[in-house]
Amino acid sequence: MIPVLDWSAFQTDPQAFSAELGQICRKSGFFLLKNHDVPKALIDACFGQADAFFALPEAQKAKLSIASNPHNRGWAAMGSESLDEASGQIDQKQAFNIGLDLAADDPAVLRGDAFRGVNLWPAIDGFRDIVLDYFNAVWKQGIDLHAAFARDLGLDPDYFAPHFDAPMATLRLLSYPSASGQKNEMGAGAHTDYGSITLLMTDGVSGLQVKPRGGDWVDVPHAPNAFVVNIGDCLMRWTNEIYASTPHRVLPPPKARRSIAFFLDPNPDSLIAALPGTGAAKFPPVLAKDYLRARLDATYHGKDQDETA
Repeated sequence: MIPVLDWSAFQTDPQAFSAELGQICRKSGFFLLKNHDVPKALIDACFGQADAFFALPEAQKAKLSIASNPHNRGWAAMGSESLDEASGQIDQKQAFNIGLDLAADDPAVLRGDAFRGVNLWPAIDGFRDIVLDYFNAVWKQGIDLHAAFARDLGLDPDYFAPHFDAPMATLRLLSYPSASGQKNEMGAGAHTDYGSITLLMTDGVSGLQVKPRGGDWVDVPHAPNAFVVNIGDCLMRWTNEIYASTPHRVLPPPKARRSIAFFLDPNPDSLIAALPGTGAAKFPPVLAKDYLRARLDATYHGKDQDETA
């Protein structure tokens, strides 16, 4: 149900790899990616920094709260999110977000542009450098995957590149406690991701499930050092629903679970409209920043999405 793709095959035969990738994206929109370009040592180091952060006292983490940050950066406390908007079920996890690293005097920051703030950093030795190195490595991998999407869709391989040179990407460190046995407990409620693609690295602890079109929930397998990659709502919309953005969830894990998610959203002012050759548009055009804001508002504040969401 969840295919495994070998990224090294893209180097030898990009067209064949892209065609296989495209078939997966039209079905479940979920796959594992092995032999990618992100070094294992960097992955391990990033997990180590995540462990150090989540071990901090809550009062120290609260100083970096995402609740007081308008740019989706900082610490999300346990029970502060509800990804399953229909049920309102509260997620049992905590997280820490960073985005594109900008200086305090960057013009976009000074103007107060949407999703253009400074990152918040804990006082942990090496944290900033290691987490940013990981952010940049996975960002590049995500752009390279979009070259394969473009080939599959009959576009120039560089079609998407200008839309991701200053993206609203979010790197999210995640920590799930072990299951408590309480009724209706959920690590992360059923949802689809908001952006173009997600590249998720897990520690191997079970819990992640996906619900393919027309099917029931299935476990996502673990392959050491392989990314779990899925299509998000933005790319589904961009491809005029040719690609599938599939619901997924995290069940209460049997023991404490860690993951690192990289959500690759386009540049804020990228216009998300039906791609050339995909037929009559099923959705009105929308700026990427407006779409993301509507989705985040629904998650954190329970607001209904506007007509563009």
